[in-house]
Amino acid sequence: MQHIVIIGNGISGITAARHIRKLSDNKITVISGETDYFFSRTALMYIYMGHMKYEHTKPYEDWFWEKNRIELKKAWVSKVSSEEKKLTFTDGKSIHYDQLIIASGSKYNMFGWPGEDLKGVQGLYSKQDLVLLEENAPDNKICKRAVIVGGGLIGIELAEMLSTRKIPVTFLVREHNFWGNVLPESDAKLINNHILEHHIDLRLGANLKEILPDKNGRVKAAIVEETEEEISCDLVGLTAGVTPNIDFLKGSGIELGKGVKVNRFLETNVKNIYAIGDCAEQQEPVDNRRPVEAVWYTGRMMGEVVAQTICGNKMPYKPGHWFNSAKFFDIEYQTYGWVFSEPRDGEAHFHWKHEDGRKCITINYQKESRKFIGINTFGIRLKHAVIDRWLTEEKTIDEVMANLQQAHFDPEFYKRYEKQIKEQFKTEKKINA
Repeated sequence: MQHIVIIGNGISGITAARHIRKLSDNKITVISGETDYFFSRTALMYIYMGHMKYEHTKPYEDWFWEKNRIELKKAWVSKVSSEEKKLTFTDGKSIHYDQLIIASGSKYNMFGWPGEDLKGVQGLYSKQDLVLLEENAPDNKICKRAVIVGGGLIGIELAEMLSTRKIPVTFLVREHNFWGNVLPESDAKLINNHILEHHIDLRLGANLKEILPDKNGRVKAAIVEETEEEISCDLVGLTAGVTPNIDFLKGSGIELGKGVKVNRFLETNVKNIYAIGDCAEQQEPVDNRRPVEAVWYTGRMMGEVVAQTICGNKMPYKPGHWFNSAKFFDIEYQTYGWVFSEPRDGEAHFHWKHEDGRKCITINYQKESRKFIGINTFGIRLKHAVIDRWLTEEKTIDEVMANLQQAHFDPEFYKRYEKQIKEQFKTEKKINA
């Protein structure tokens, strides 16, 4: 029997532990300093908003771990000694392993802004960040205004969270549209308008220059780089992306880049050490996927794959077609396949937008072959299985449009919008013929 040690109790590490237990009688230890038990990180915002309690975010009862012989240790790892197969904790204690899985997740970015270490300046990634947010922004009397820096998914989540407590928000986004480096312009502008509808002070093309302190070392204002405007605030939310949490691995002999470098089997350069989830950097990226993907479902898939390999069924990581989903205040977003902010060589976008300004689709396809490459939807929900099959079967955009009713998730989409979408598509096809 081997001792499998897993650093990190997020979706990646816990999925690996569960599947190793299903496949073997190996001893399993999961280490995390963040929380005692696994919880759904994506639900953090709903705790602050009052929709859920922390205990509601735990997918398993506390007795689950002992019953399944998965030992949980609350500690922070300070050093990995790969030659000795030993982990050292911040309290000086240590543990030995036979095989090690690194699933240490991410940390929010700090780019060296003056004042970024002041009280009242924070990110939103961990359970500790949520506790800190309750201290920094319990209500609109203590926090009279917040400034959020960075126009990604965490930034808009934080804006929604604060707005539920009636805390005014100024949102600094360096791109000329929200998420403009990811979304096509038409999609991004729809979200711009939706953010403004929720009374968020959205500043596009705006960067943070400096955070100013008060006499007690707390934030009192943020300076906008382009205009030198001083915005009085009691909270600065740093949401300009995340990076792998790997500082504790320096000097371990494990090859590092932006993350922990792994091959398609999620193996590092050191035998019997693997990396999965947000902290893993693929040396052989799949399709157009980024080498590091901080995505819930890919972390889960990596956990399943590495468990197979550790238990004797060596398996490569094959994530399949890209997909993701999110929520921008009241608008749900789905993406399948590849829809880039600008069509690439030989590609084109078909875009339809509903007159209410809250629903749209963008389809990416190859001009010559008319092969369907990907689709974005806002305010319209599609069936994952159908779109995934169309991508695998390399359907054309014409076939997709002709069979769009097969993909609708609820009847309202078919009844209300499909006819309009098809009519616009036929009109544009004639014009471009």
